[in-house]
Amino acid sequence: MARVNHKKVRQLLNQERNSITDRQFFVSRILAGHFADIAAAQSKRYGYNRGVSVRIVWEPKNPEGAHTDNSLIWINAATPLVKAKKNRQERYEMVCGLFAHELGHVLYTDFLSSQTHATKTMDGGWYPERPVCAELSLRLNVDEIEEYRKQGSDHQMAFTRFSHHLHNVLEDGFIEEKMLSHFPGVLGANLNILRESVWEDTKTVTQFIEQEEDERMKWRSILQMMLSYCLYGEIKYGETVLTDERIQAVFRSLDDIDKGLTCTDPRVRWQMVNLIIVRNWSYIKPYLELCEENSKAMGGDLAAMLDALFDALNGTTSEGNGFTVAVSENDAPASGSGGTRSARRGMTAALAKPPSKEDDSEDEEGDEKEAETPEAEDEKPSETGGGASSGTAGGEMNGACFGDASEEPAEPLEVTEKEGGRIPLMQTDSVSTPNRGELERDNDYQGAGYDASAKDIEALLNRMAEERLETKRTSQLNELAQNISYGNIHEGVKMTVHRMSSLDDGLRERYDEASPPLLSISKQLQRSITRQLQDQRRGGKQTGLYMGRRLDIHSLPRNDGRVFSKMSLPNETPELAIALLLDESGSMSCGSRATYARASAVILYDFCQSLGIPVMVYGHSTDSGVALYSYAEFDSIDKLDRYRIMDISARGGNRDGAALRFVADQLAKRPEDIRLLILVSDGQPADSGYYGTAAEEDLRGIKTEYRRKGICFIAAAIGDDKDSIERIYGDAYMDISDLHQLPITLTNVVKRFIRT
Repeated sequence: MARVNHKKVRQLLNQERNSITDRQFFVSRILAGHFADIAAAQSKRYGYNRGVSVRIVWEPKNPEGAHTDNSLIWINAATPLVKAKKNRQERYEMVCGLFAHELGHVLYTDFLSSQTHATKTMDGGWYPERPVCAELSLRLNVDEIEEYRKQGSDHQMAFTRFSHHLHNVLEDGFIEEKMLSHFPGVLGANLNILRESVWEDTKTVTQFIEQEEDERMKWRSILQMMLSYCLYGEIKYGETVLTDERIQAVFRSLDDIDKGLTCTDPRVRWQMVNLIIVRNWSYIKPYLELCEENSKAMGGDLAAMLDALFDALNGTTSEGNGFTVAVSENDAPASGSGGTRSARRGMTAALAKPPSKEDDSEDEEGDEKEAETPEAEDEKPSETGGGASSGTAGGEMNGACFGDASEEPAEPLEVTEKEGGRIPLMQTDSVSTPNRGELERDNDYQGAGYDASAKDIEALLNRMAEERLETKRTSQLNELAQNISYGNIHEGVKMTVHRMSSLDDGLRERYDEASPPLLSISKQLQRSITRQLQDQRRGGKQTGLYMGRRLDIHSLPRNDGRVFSKMSLPNETPELAIALLLDESGSMSCGSRATYARASAVILYDFCQSLGIPVMVYGHSTDSGVALYSYAEFDSIDKLDRYRIMDISARGGNRDGAALRFVADQLAKRPEDIRLLILVSDGQPADSGYYGTAAEEDLRGIKTEYRRKGICFIAAAIGDDKDSIERIYGDAYMDISDLHQLPITLTNVVKRFIRT
């Protein structure tokens, strides 16, 4: 029956999809909405009721990748990290990885604690409390830090910013572990892809040392190692031996880092930040002094210099500012297995742990022999380096703590056992400890198993293409409206066609709420005609008829009078196209007329769609001219017209003739045998210069003209001006006294034309 050109629609979609550039794809509202939907779904999962919006920009000159303030996730799709990828799928995976990271901050970062920390530290205090250290050297460091902070507001700000950024290093490791273990699908997989990419670009310790132009820059190398350990559980040592002071500084902080990575209490993470600063103050203070000198020479400020330092670290993103507490860990799903991660942490524990007395004796005996062999130079791991654990160096970690100074430190591997959820950058088939502390890595690992990125991109591109085509369609409809001759009575009247290229969630929600009983009516009406259509196509004997040439003796026992039968030849159902034109004048607000008109459109549209009947739905009103509203077109592109229908409402005046001519002209171009135009109105025309006899004559003329072109008219009167409508449309007039019957009546009209 239908002549909906699906092939043409697909061709248009393919052409439009292929024309979408990377920039258009990544900054599109649809992609941002796609990520926002994911954020909303996961936020609700954790009882986080405040919405999270997503903004994706294209700023090639901006090195920043992403940040969040807990309300907005901001992503730069043109950051060098993303643009370096060779195709759109890989770039999409990187952007999705950035989004997953920032969503991790939204779900797991306690932004309020950061605000509290900033307030307390700027006032000269510590958050959550002043470090209590058993070791004298560390207690002296605490005193020295406080003296440094008292030297001026710049120093106070520098310490606050430094602490914030160091906390972000730990926080990044904490939230990424959560995301990888809790969301192994699209979020975890693409975050893992991002991590792999950053890991590959991460410099070795040797390379960072080579970039130290000043002795005071050692802290930068130490910090990079800490970040690498937090995110990946590995350090790229390069050619640097484990005894290097920078590596040993990291080893001495492993217990603090591990506790910060695994503890769900944000206060503990801040405690560990403070302790890391205290333990490494001999490196941090000279570096702060160097930054201060450089900032003065460059006319800047120390805080900005520190911001630039941390922005330059591989793999960091900014968590921004916010005021929301992290979700409760009790509401989170159970963590996945972290066996490989645990092994890596054990490897670093082995590397960092000093040899036992038995080992010392053996080494003493073997020193001379080792000195004679080339392997003696191999007292360093491979470039991909040691794993990750909570080890100590020199056995001196029990010298510092918070609270009870006599508390003994936990054994290194106990931290690993407690965490259980750390997921590594790379899964390996085997992790071992060859001679000299090397770690074997499986560089052939291909990801976590999510392979639907291409399908995701395809679906997004289709949506974008559909929206772009709908925007073009609006332009085309307006062009058509301008090229129609409306007659002298409409001369100089502005014609505007309105069509929504994108739909908000409100229309979808209203449709989902209102449609169930309406669709039930549609399905009943469909069933009532389905058998008739089948009989017409098959031909042969038809029984159960109220009238006919023959009495069917088998039907005589029936009590409903359907006792006749007839023989008929096979017959194709005549092709039918329908246009529904709704009056949207202000008076349609009376007595729920607009509501019943909307319900009629929903039922009629579903009825026609289900039976394959091309259908068009328009509304008309006046707004400094004639305003036409396209709710459904014959060839739907995005298949969302059923939602657009929910926008039907009472608006302004009604200049019926111009609207009727536009719709009739589109219907007259259809190839179907029967072309039915249904008008629903509650009154006679009423617009400036268009009313009374002149308007009625215009409408009768349009009816006569388009009837000669094969258009069948039905004018359904639902208001108080029924006499006027009957006078205008004559035999096309239909009285709808009971608005409740409007949807069924209009659909039955269509059924009648199907039977012809």
